[in-house]
Amino acid sequence: MVDLESEVPPLPPRYRFRDLLLGDQGWQHDDRVQVEFYMNENTFKERLKLFFIKNQRSSLRIRLFNFSLKLLSCLLYIIRVLLENPSQGNEWSHIFWVNRSLPLWGLQVSVALISLFETILLGYLSYKGNIWEQILRIPFILEIINAVPFIISIFWPSLRNLFVPVFLNCWLAKHALENMINDLHRAIQRTQSAMFNQVLILISTLLCLIFTCICGIQHLERIGKKLNLFDSLYFCIVTFSTVGFGDVTPETWSSKLFVVAMICVALVVLPIQFEQLAYLWMERQKSGGNYSRHRAQTEKHVVLCVSSLKIDLLMDFLNEFYAHPRLQDYYVVILCPTEMDVQVRRVLQIPMWSQRVIYLQGSALKDQDLLRAKMDDAEACFILSSRCEVDRTSSDHQTILRAWAVKDFAPNCPLYVQILKPENKFHIKFADHVVCEEEFKYAMLALNCICPATSTLITLLVHTSRGQEGQQSPEQWQKMYGRCSGNEVYHIVLEESTFFAEYEGKSFTYASFHAHKKFGVCLIGVRREDNKNILLNPGPRYIMNATDICFYINITKEENSAFKNQDQQRKSNVSRSFYHGPSRLPVHSIIASMGTVAIDLQDTSCRSASGPTLTLPVEGSKEVRRPSIAPVLEVADTSSIQTCDLLSDQSEDENTPDEEISSNLEYAKGYPPYSPYIGSSPTFCHLLQEKVPFCCLRLDKSCQHNYYEDAKAYGFKNKLIIVAAETAGNGLYNFIVPLRAYYRPKKELNPIVLLLDNPLDDLLRCGVTFAANMVVVDKESTMSAEEDYMADAKTIVNVQTLFRLFSSLSIITELTHPANMRFMQFRAKDCYSLALSKLEKKERERGSNLAFMFRLPFAAGRVFSISMLDTLLYQSFVKDYMISITRLLLGLDTIPGSGFLCSMKITEDDLWIRTYARLYQKLCSSTGDVPIGIYRTESQKLTTSESREIASQSQISISVEEWEDTKDSREPGHHRSNHRNSTSSDQSDHPLLRRKSMQWARRLSRKGPKHSGKTAEKITQQRLNLYRRSERQELAELVKNRMKHLGLSTVGYDEMNDHQSTLSYILINPSPDTRLELNDVVYLIRPDPLSYLPNSEPSRKNSICNATGQDSREETQL
Repeated sequence: MVDLESEVPPLPPRYRFRDLLLGDQGWQHDDRVQVEFYMNENTFKERLKLFFIKNQRSSLRIRLFNFSLKLLSCLLYIIRVLLENPSQGNEWSHIFWVNRSLPLWGLQVSVALISLFETILLGYLSYKGNIWEQILRIPFILEIINAVPFIISIFWPSLRNLFVPVFLNCWLAKHALENMINDLHRAIQRTQSAMFNQVLILISTLLCLIFTCICGIQHLERIGKKLNLFDSLYFCIVTFSTVGFGDVTPETWSSKLFVVAMICVALVVLPIQFEQLAYLWMERQKSGGNYSRHRAQTEKHVVLCVSSLKIDLLMDFLNEFYAHPRLQDYYVVILCPTEMDVQVRRVLQIPMWSQRVIYLQGSALKDQDLLRAKMDDAEACFILSSRCEVDRTSSDHQTILRAWAVKDFAPNCPLYVQILKPENKFHIKFADHVVCEEEFKYAMLALNCICPATSTLITLLVHTSRGQEGQQSPEQWQKMYGRCSGNEVYHIVLEESTFFAEYEGKSFTYASFHAHKKFGVCLIGVRREDNKNILLNPGPRYIMNATDICFYINITKEENSAFKNQDQQRKSNVSRSFYHGPSRLPVHSIIASMGTVAIDLQDTSCRSASGPTLTLPVEGSKEVRRPSIAPVLEVADTSSIQTCDLLSDQSEDENTPDEEISSNLEYAKGYPPYSPYIGSSPTFCHLLQEKVPFCCLRLDKSCQHNYYEDAKAYGFKNKLIIVAAETAGNGLYNFIVPLRAYYRPKKELNPIVLLLDNPLDDLLRCGVTFAANMVVVDKESTMSAEEDYMADAKTIVNVQTLFRLFSSLSIITELTHPANMRFMQFRAKDCYSLALSKLEKKERERGSNLAFMFRLPFAAGRVFSISMLDTLLYQSFVKDYMISITRLLLGLDTIPGSGFLCSMKITEDDLWIRTYARLYQKLCSSTGDVPIGIYRTESQKLTTSESREIASQSQISISVEEWEDTKDSREPGHHRSNHRNSTSSDQSDHPLLRRKSMQWARRLSRKGPKHSGKTAEKITQQRLNLYRRSERQELAELVKNRMKHLGLSTVGYDEMNDHQSTLSYILINPSPDTRLELNDVVYLIRPDPLSYLPNSEPSRKNSICNATGQDSREETQL
């Protein structure tokens, strides 16, 4: 070990600390060798190669010089031909010898010397070991033929007039041109399209063929017709165009042979060129070519990036994007990595789209493709996710990469991104506008359970329409529904507005009410000039400023509205002080007139007994009358506004039993302690005071904490909300939070059951028979199918099964394709549905973007497609506030001072208000709520076939009842009324029909011989009718038997009623004179209760806290 250590050499001096301090003294005896790299480039040959070949710019100059030399030699040949005098005679010497002047000969010799020297030098520099490869190249051979004879003539003067085919230099010029283009692309670091190069090569080939043929025919005909250059050009054009007039023809055999040779060459060369050109043209059609830089700088365009382009997605984007007048001159550049679909190609060939839509096949991750689309000059970039993918997370990852690539390439280009999963949203926070599909989807599904048809309301608000749908229909509800569907959200600065300028310095509710009364517009929100946050209905304490931006709902924006002078009409109506009969006011164009409505709202006196009156008691003497509706104050009075303290729950519990108080104490209000994903907005909501163990979350399995195994055993006070989904994703958080929002009273909180699998047994265990709503979420595994529209097949059939088994259950369904909504609650023999189908086709032919709106399931809010919200992202390009307003309406964002969407129901005690305008005034003056629409339900007229079917079933039931025992027929009137609705599921007072038929058969066996022939025939007919009993009764029997097998009570199922004979629809911002009807649900934007001070009267707190309204007049505050 000692020997080994002694043999270890000491460290070199350069590693010693002393040497580092002393400097370079220790390097003097160092054995290091300095190595110089790339020394081979310092040789003379490498320097020449660098100048002539490797360096792009110098090589480009050499190519250009060579190209100029070739063109100059061809020009000298033409000059020689033009200066030559044609000699007489037909001697062959005229072919080999020409007249060439001395100056011309000198120029041609100089050009030949330079060309030959350059060719030899380039051959030497590009030599790679095979000399024959350099010599036998066609350009080198042509160079030798054209240059060597001139060089020889220097030393042999008698050969100065020797004919040299200098016109063949045109082919060398073509070769130099091709090389020059390649060097040009390398020098400027930009590649032109292959189509441009191929077209240039084809044109140059044609010119070279024609020029060679002209010069050859002219020279060979020197012993013939003595053709000049023009005659030769004429002959070549006529020959190559296959016209062949025959007035100019070659005479000598040599010229004829030359023509044959040129035609053969043309037949070989030109088809190859055209084939390459056609191939490149087809590839260009697939890839889409480039978007012109000049057009990008002079015209405006947006870029649409998608992973796969379907016809529905394309048409939705184009129809919504070009629905705005100021976007008519924009171009749309589609960047898609897949080949253009056949249907998309057919649509883009329509002149309306072919001039404005450009399809480019390429990837957003490649800078070359982004450069082709001129992304850096684009006004906006829309990046859409592929929702038809089985793995939606993978689809989001692709979207994120596209957004990053676009932001890296064009950081100033506004980004509009669609994402599927909420947990992936924080990766694209830099985007200007983001729409998360699952956030909006679950929020709309949740609000559908509180405010019916919220999904339809939002869908109609974010679609661009003129309200012309359904105006040709004979049914009144379709006309009203179609006209109100044209309402959209617009904005304007208050001081620039005719609608709102006069309300500067007044409260928000005052401005909203009077603007609706005067112009028919609904003011829903406002934004301060120095604040980015939008406030929906900030309440009566908010004072309007001149610089505020007002957001309102109307048929069209104020700039497109016409205002009519109604001073005379106002003067004629001022004298009216009493309300005489129901008001049916006309609406001129899109502006509701003041007229009788305004006077009626201002008339606060009770009416005489002779006319219609508001059923209000009179206080005091007969001369003093109590106002029916308080006026809306210009500035809010704290004492007049009914407020509630939602942080305290004393008002909710003061009138409840002790057991309800104890159950309510389990809840506390606050923010959720955990956020399921980054970017979720914190929401103040109801929380359990104690965390429930995980084992107790299984409803169908008992644990050590409870022994319940079905929903009925839990004894819930409120009806259930069942969510049928494939997985419990993070987006489900946005479904739970609106249902547990702080402004909802505890006694109205519905239990939520998540059903991850939906066989019949699980449905019955989770309480489907007494559920308020069942939400069916489209499953990710079924979104992809070989046929696109079949992606909804499983969901539709499952929902149809639920619809047949539980006909009165309110089912809310999400579909992938809006076109499949026609299959929801499908009835093959329903003539009314067939009529709606025809109406939909007519509206689509008229160019409507909302042709599906008249389908009853969509109008009632029982079905929607998340793809219908794609227009929200497109519309945000023009209205950058639409995403923020939609998120506030759905409760996805909560801003202090901003209101929320809720609803109230019109009861019999509320019908004294009569009109929508009076309701508007009542709400604004009492609670500060702003109504934005009505959800109306009407009875649907049954068709003749359906009436006959019900009548026949009633006959069957009545006939069976005649054979019942005496104990079963104690109340014939009651039984008869129940059997009249035999198609319903209310059969709790009768035995099953199978049991009836058995009893009836036994009586027939005992009493058969005693009956006459007519009676026997009657009994036989009744027996046949029993076998033809309704399908509804068979399904009811199936469900009841299954419930008994599972040990469940059938009471809840017996109480289910069938409400299939009704239709529902939405009226957004109806006219002020619209009559209120019983069971109307009014959509309200309620002010933020936390912005009010608590009221000293606890009995009034509960009225405004009810998000859905109550059945009594005191609770609705009407």
